[in-house]
Amino acid sequence: MIIKDLRIHTLSIPWIEQPVYSPHAARGDRTVLVVELETASGLVGQGFIQPLRGGMRSIAACLEEMIKPLVMGEDATYVEKLWQKMYYTSYWQGRMGIALNALSLVDIALWDLVGKHAGLPLYKLWGAHCEDLPIYGSGCFRGLGGDGMIEKAKRYVAQGYKAIKMQVAHLHTLAEDHDHVRRMREALGPEIDIMIDVNMGWTADLAILMGRKFEQYDIYWLEEPVHAEDFAGYQRVAQALDLRIVGGESHYTRFDLRPFFENPCLPILQPDVMRGGLTELRKIATVADTWGVRIAPHLYHELMTHVNASIPNAEVLEYMGFMDDLWVKPVNPENGMVRPPQEPGHGLAIKPELIKDHQVKD
Repeated sequence: MIIKDLRIHTLSIPWIEQPVYSPHAARGDRTVLVVELETASGLVGQGFIQPLRGGMRSIAACLEEMIKPLVMGEDATYVEKLWQKMYYTSYWQGRMGIALNALSLVDIALWDLVGKHAGLPLYKLWGAHCEDLPIYGSGCFRGLGGDGMIEKAKRYVAQGYKAIKMQVAHLHTLAEDHDHVRRMREALGPEIDIMIDVNMGWTADLAILMGRKFEQYDIYWLEEPVHAEDFAGYQRVAQALDLRIVGGESHYTRFDLRPFFENPCLPILQPDVMRGGLTELRKIATVADTWGVRIAPHLYHELMTHVNASIPNAEVLEYMGFMDDLWVKPVNPENGMVRPPQEPGHGLAIKPELIKDHQVKD
């Protein structure tokens, strides 16, 4: 299990269904960053992230310069030791951002190696809690407009999903946002849960104003209503409204999330695996459980099945469909539920032909 090689693959792959963040959104390809860790025995573990806002080359450079020298020649089973080594060695340049993205890639690959070495899928290696996991249909993007968001939500419902997520703020007026939510509830009826994502688009006072209007539509949660750094704003909004306020996808590690534990005003946190890896996400789940807070991870449903299947405080997974066509064995939800892969490790592998044919050329 001694690490003998770390290979970095930067991929640019056309979308199957282009996300429409706005009517004028740039039409670029998907960027996918893959790390392969190979041990002396020839065992290979794979880590991956999909940077949605650019920075793929920067993360790759960080991996090459700062992270790779730290893990070469190390025992891959020492996951916690290597996490601490990567985190604190890059502390001056890191703690958040690019360095944590790079660390996360290696951490995912390390756990894949450990699971393969043990012959167990990760959720069983960690100690399974359940296998049948609820999942909601996401990606009803504000750029689709009111009709487009409703059309996509209806597609999810037709596939058996019991919950969907739509977007507000940034693009439309407050009146238009209110109208979109009203129409979505009327279109879906009372049986389908509706999540609303603000993507940090409002101040606390606007979030309170709009949240009070949304309460009549039986909204499941209001997500990221204010900027990630505005912890006081989160508290104000949560105290003022009778609907759930959630967030956490833009925060790095349990340290960045500490104010939500010191004042558990958010009943559900949404940590992102590319902001600390599997090691950190599981720690976040444990600390959250201490305070009665549940976990609904951001994106990567294929990988997050292992996390939610191994913790007692799992809420729901997010399905976006961003990577369905990239896997050798896709993890497809059915009727609003999904199960973790049963292969050893995380059970996921990017198709070799994609790695071969879609490398970004310098």
